[in-house]
Amino acid sequence: MPADAEVEPGSLLVAAPTMFDPNFRRTVVFIIDHREEGTLGVVLNRPSDVPVDDVLPSWGRHVVEPQSVFVGGPVEKKTALCLAALRAGETASGVPGLIGVRGPVALVDLDADPDALVPKVRGLRVFAGYAGWDSGQLDGEIDRGDWLIVPALPSDVLATPERDLWGQVLRRQGVPTALLATHPGDLQRN
Repeated sequence: MPADAEVEPGSLLVAAPTMFDPNFRRTVVFIIDHREEGTLGVVLNRPSDVPVDDVLPSWGRHVVEPQSVFVGGPVEKKTALCLAALRAGETASGVPGLIGVRGPVALVDLDADPDALVPKVRGLRVFAGYAGWDSGQLDGEIDRGDWLIVPALPSDVLATPERDLWGQVLRRQGVPTALLATHPGDLQRN
């Protein structure tokens, strides 16, 4: 069975403490799509200083705090993706402009009318770029120990930068995985 067999839309890839790639160090990646041809996700915990209003004016006032674009990953940084957490009782299939990912989390069509979507969602977040893996690439990284695969909560998609999402996701996994949240990052400083 391939190492990425547990990866599915709506799961999280949490960077192992030993991941030193600057694109993914201490990141939490929400998986949007995973199939034989490859995997697509967005980094949830990398806010930028760019207000959404500067890039997508019709969406700026509708996104959750800090109302900035988040860096979704190193691929296609000029491409914008938007995730929404739906309100209780709403389904992506019942709302035009949404594509369901898993449960109450959906991908938003940024050409849709934001005013029509806002009453149906708890929150929206915009990402510049994404994280992508070709067929077999993620499998190799998981085998190498670069990623932990864990379930996502809908609130992870809207987590504010003040929360240490990386540490929080690890801590909720229970021991021994929770202990990774105490990793100092730089062993020279331990």
